Amino acid sequence: MILSFSYSEETLPKISCSDRAELGFSNWNERIERIENSDLKQDLIHFQEIPKVKSLLAAIFSNSPYLSDCLLSDMEFLCQLLKQGPEKSLTKIHHHLLQEVANSTDRQRVISQLRRAKKRASLTIGLADITGQWTDRRVVEELTGFASTAISTAVSHLLRELHERGQIELKNPDLPEDDCGYVVMAMGKLGAWELNYSSDIDLIILYDPEKINYLHHRGVQEGMVRLTRDLVRCLDDRTKDGYVFRTDLRLRPDPSATPLALSFNAAMTYYETTGLNWERCAMIKAAPIAGDEELGQRFINEIKPFVWRKHLDFAAINDIHSIKRQIYAHKGGSKIAIKGHNIKLGRGGIREIEFFAQTQQLIWGGRNQDLRSNSTVFALEQLHKAHLISPKVLHDMTEAYWFLRRVENRLQMVDDQQTQFLPDTDEELAQISAFLGYDSSDEFSEELSNHLHVVENHYAALFEEDHTQPSTTKKLIFSGHEAAPELVTELESIGFQDGVRVFQIITKWKQGKYRAVRSDRSRRLITEIVPVLLEAFGKSSAPDTALNKFDDFLSGLPTGVQLFSMLQTNPNLLDLLAEIMGSAPALADRLSHSPALLEAVLSDDFFAPLPELPDLQNQLEHLLEEARDFQDILDETRRWANDQKFRIGLQILRTTCSIERSSKDLSNIAETSITSLLPHVQSELRKRHGEIPESNFAIMAMGKLGSQEMTVTSDLDLISLYNLVEKDQHSNGDRPLDPTQYFARLTQRFTNALSVMTPEGRLYEIDMRLRPSGGSGPLALSLEAFEKYQRNEAWTWEHMALTRARAIGYNQAFCDQINRVIKSILCTERDPQKLVNDIANMRQRIAREKPAQSDWDIKLVDGGLIDLEFLSQYLQLRYAHTDPSILHSNTKQAFKQLGKAGIISSADTSDLCDAFDLFHQLQNLFRLTTGEYLDEDQTSPEVLFRLAKACNEPGFQELKQRYLQTKAHVSRIYGQLI
Repeated sequence: MILSFSYSEETLPKISCSDRAELGFSNWNERIERIENSDLKQDLIHFQEIPKVKSLLAAIFSNSPYLSDCLLSDMEFLCQLLKQGPEKSLTKIHHHLLQEVANSTDRQRVISQLRRAKKRASLTIGLADITGQWTDRRVVEELTGFASTAISTAVSHLLRELHERGQIELKNPDLPEDDCGYVVMAMGKLGAWELNYSSDIDLIILYDPEKINYLHHRGVQEGMVRLTRDLVRCLDDRTKDGYVFRTDLRLRPDPSATPLALSFNAAMTYYETTGLNWERCAMIKAAPIAGDEELGQRFINEIKPFVWRKHLDFAAINDIHSIKRQIYAHKGGSKIAIKGHNIKLGRGGIREIEFFAQTQQLIWGGRNQDLRSNSTVFALEQLHKAHLISPKVLHDMTEAYWFLRRVENRLQMVDDQQTQFLPDTDEELAQISAFLGYDSSDEFSEELSNHLHVVENHYAALFEEDHTQPSTTKKLIFSGHEAAPELVTELESIGFQDGVRVFQIITKWKQGKYRAVRSDRSRRLITEIVPVLLEAFGKSSAPDTALNKFDDFLSGLPTGVQLFSMLQTNPNLLDLLAEIMGSAPALADRLSHSPALLEAVLSDDFFAPLPELPDLQNQLEHLLEEARDFQDILDETRRWANDQKFRIGLQILRTTCSIERSSKDLSNIAETSITSLLPHVQSELRKRHGEIPESNFAIMAMGKLGSQEMTVTSDLDLISLYNLVEKDQHSNGDRPLDPTQYFARLTQRFTNALSVMTPEGRLYEIDMRLRPSGGSGPLALSLEAFEKYQRNEAWTWEHMALTRARAIGYNQAFCDQINRVIKSILCTERDPQKLVNDIANMRQRIAREKPAQSDWDIKLVDGGLIDLEFLSQYLQLRYAHTDPSILHSNTKQAFKQLGKAGIISSADTSDLCDAFDLFHQLQNLFRLTTGEYLDEDQTSPEVLFRLAKACNEPGFQELKQRYLQTKAHVSRIYGQLI
């Protein structure tokens, strides 16, 4: 006879109690003697003679009275289990429940068979566990799988019973759960498929009255409550056969006031209006486990905005951490001690690992869908992939989690008790250590202690509050109606010029003068962070400016709890906030409109270069998959783009990336927004007007987007182009349009989608005046008409603009066709004298009509950016017909190509490229710090120094000298060539 369990005797638990082992074998022999089936008796006697089986029985008898009872009370099943192994045995249990028990019309038989199946499943999984045949992950998954089958069996039976009584009309009586309108939502470890050995199960019961054809006079709500009570009895009631699962329905909304089964709409109304942070945490693990799976999935989808906030919710951290403190207070376990320690709720326990993962999921999951796993371990893996936790943290927490779960399972396997407490006596601790395979309790205690301390340390690094403050801030006490002299002195010693003004600002906050500080909670939080806030602002380049700017910022906030919680939880943000408020007014203004932009800074890769264009497109399209309607698409695109633009703005401010890279990244953000939004705009248009078959549409990017030279405040210069297979073909919708109307309407809707103001702001200002005939021309042109215009009617300035043009869109073949047309036009031979005259006249006209506002008006000043761009465009138009390789939409790259072709000298190439880098760097910095240009007299010395430092100069005077020399070089080359 073959034993289907593969294990070594060395892997089995140790004998913890020889008396229990002897008693177990005595009971075993008595049971065998009473067996009448001779074949079964012979098989069992044979198995007992196998040394490995005898060792296994000894391990069970000595360590687990519960498993001992399971096997002694069902010797026939034990024999099958040893012959067939755990996989086949458990499969038969599932099949028996779903195919036979669920179809039974006898309620008592169902109740009895469920309990018998529970014992058999417990024995099967228990033996696979202690023999090491299954991993810890497999054990919890199989425990959950059985629970799912048991619940589904009970629900199917009860629904069919109601159907046969004529109280409910099922859509498919053969498959009662299908589309039945009643769903059992699994919560906690059941929902995460991580059930422990003797776990109770947390359920929420929902129903949709619109889907249920309930025929009894009592009404659908009372009917579903009665059904739920019957379900709980099937699972929870203790009979002579035991019970299936202790069942808890208290995780439903407001359990003291709501029925056991809740309508779908009532549940959604609760979560959308009064749901609490701990409920968001609980909902991470929610999953439909029985009943109407489609209804359950709809609930999961519709509750996502409640669970997964689009903006980071740092107030949740304090709420969740307070739950943890309450657990310590009420359950004990505020210190690590082995004897009597609660391995779930105590320090370093399972709950800390779960909170460690779930809180970070709540914070980041609204922005990263990959973090929304309901499995604790998989959530840790995804947090690591998102660079939110280190490889060491992932390894430590995962190892500790499975170690603690194994301990938890063995504790519960002893007597089938829902316990997480370690024994508090030496004898019992030695016994559980033996059950876990350790030679001594000291060996077990040492390994357990190591895991608990590792978890505690990682948890503390994320959650525990640091109450220490810099020594200077301890003296910053704001009380009374007037600033105390010693407070003013202290404030001025840490960097502020006007200590009295600082006192007045802080007092205004504490008195709740702004909406953001009117609630008790917000005032408490702002009071706690004021000392470190002032410390950070005091270190900035302009402390008083920074504080005043922050005061303006605060005055416009509708609420402050989220921001203050985020700053309290992440004090490193205070230095960055001080830097923005003190030296980057443009970023500060943007932050005032969208405080949530600060969230992005907390990502580990915030100051790393952005991914390349395809990855950005995948990223945004992935986010838009969850949008519920077109408004969601507009808002989500703005949130994403604003986060990315803010990120690049700070990288420019802190000079953590090259100006060339930042311009490319900003251009890629715009291009991604265009290519991702366009299909959705087209889809909206199709609803009313259909589409024109076999037509193509693309956007031609001009200006800084076309040349990939965007700054943080650039608008978009765009032209819409299309082509048709049949010229006179109309759209095929309910309201057909001719091609000119159709593509004009599409262009109008698309530019509105980019520029319209929503609660998330606008994406970009759009300028379409570069299209043929400017503002008076059609909004969209056919490619044929565009090419004809460019070849026969366009002015020189329009061809200059075309040097920076490129087609973008998701139809790559049409984009390539447009780019070939652009190149062909640019390679046309031109009259050199007319070309240079036109360009010179245009430059003179700009100088007259729009003169530079200061020597630092980089765009318009002589020798500035316009002269650089005109030089590049002139030389490309002048020589492209003889050497097309000089064409490049990017100004700097065009100079490099011109130098390589020998059209300009290597010295001039170097000067022009260096000038472009300097001017572009300064233009970006000005737009962040001072505006369009620099006014030396009105700019603080700190900002001037920052500008110099960003350009790798020791001081502003050195930067100014370099700037003037660079302008002179550009003016000289411009004078020579134009």
